[in-house]
Amino acid sequence: MSMFLTLSFSNKAKAANIPAITTAGIYPGVSNVMAAELVRTAKTESKGEMERLRFYYYTAGTGGAGPTILATSFLLLGEEVIAYNKGERIKLKPYSGALNIDFGKGVGKRDVYLLNLPEVRTAHEVHGIPTVSARFGTAPFFWNWGMEAMVNLLPPEYLRDRSKVQQLVQLFDPVVRAIDGFAGERVSMRVDLECSDGRNTIGIFTHRRLSVSVGFAIAAFALAVLEGSTQPGVWFPEEPEGIAIDAREVLLHRAAEGTINFVMNKPPWMVETEPKELGLGIYV
Repeated sequence: MSMFLTLSFSNKAKAANIPAITTAGIYPGVSNVMAAELVRTAKTESKGEMERLRFYYYTAGTGGAGPTILATSFLLLGEEVIAYNKGERIKLKPYSGALNIDFGKGVGKRDVYLLNLPEVRTAHEVHGIPTVSARFGTAPFFWNWGMEAMVNLLPPEYLRDRSKVQQLVQLFDPVVRAIDGFAGERVSMRVDLECSDGRNTIGIFTHRRLSVSVGFAIAAFALAVLEGSTQPGVWFPEEPEGIAIDAREVLLHRAAEGTINFVMNKPPWMVETEPKELGLGIYV
């Protein structure tokens, strides 16, 4: 069920006094809250307007999730990428617009590519930021080449067909599992916020094991709901009704249990001055 479709149940949830949050995982989920905290701080400390928000994700291999993340990745390759450029909703080719991003300690520089991820729309709508995009990359590097090749060689209709995608997963799964043993399952998220006055800040979250980190992320959201940080209804993680503003810091620190690198509201020069553009197209 689409996360946006679940919002249609919000009134029923309110009437029943039931709190619920969509996408309460690591990404989307923790990444949404990281973005919300960057925005909150910028509203307090920046004299300019928020201009651009970018989500960058990296997962080594399948991150220990095996066929699940493989199937999800293949299905996303069949979707046009929805992004926002200066307030305009635009559609872009999946796994295009490559950037070389520095994820800092434990991961370093990795190539990432445009994907159609829901936090782009929610960040644009909730925070009102005019330019928003999300990119993802994996390792070893040749998996990225394979994803690009699938987009270029297979029709979108094929990649949207779950039965056909499942056949692809069964075909590739043994090879992917074998390589996962060498690639590991590190996961890293970097969220960048740029303001018109030149104030640019980032948040970085890196863990050695995606399978462990996802557990901490889900538990952090569950505890927040149980502690009363979520109002009755169905909410996105970045909405104050979803996770109360004064509860965000606690949620992030709980989710960051065991991370090898977790920083918030730092200037990008602490990692890298500017992302390096690798491909042609709209730079969002």
